[in-house]
Amino acid sequence: MNAFVIDAFAWVEYFNGTQIGEKVKEIVENEKNKITSNVITIAELASYFSRHNKNFDEVKKIVLSLSSIYHIPIEFAEKAGKLHTELRKERKHMGLADIFVLLTARELQSKVVTGDEDFRGLKEALMIK
Repeated sequence: MNAFVIDAFAWVEYFNGTQIGEKVKEIVENEKNKITSNVITIAELASYFSRHNKNFDEVKKIVLSLSSIYHIPIEFAEKAGKLHTELRKERKHMGLADIFVLLTARELQSKVVTGDEDFRGLKEALMIK
């Protein structure tokens, strides 16, 4: 079984039905794969779909049906903050939400499915664009 953490970029492409989204679909709808989303990704998706005047309730149902949600304990949040400081030395634009996704992948020994250029070159990244 392959394990993947799906970031907000990948979910947005999936829901928008783009060519990149088709690659995401192959991963998230394959029952042989273990799919996880960080709880912070849910916040990012709620923000994105709200800004675009789209119903997030249906999106949320689908994300919850296709992936497990990784919740954040205090120790994880602290570790993410420290990793953010470390990675920002080389990756000036990497946001804190991305760090939560990256750290989730590291904790679960998974790959991050993303098209976000901030992940390019990281061993955990499976770039879909």
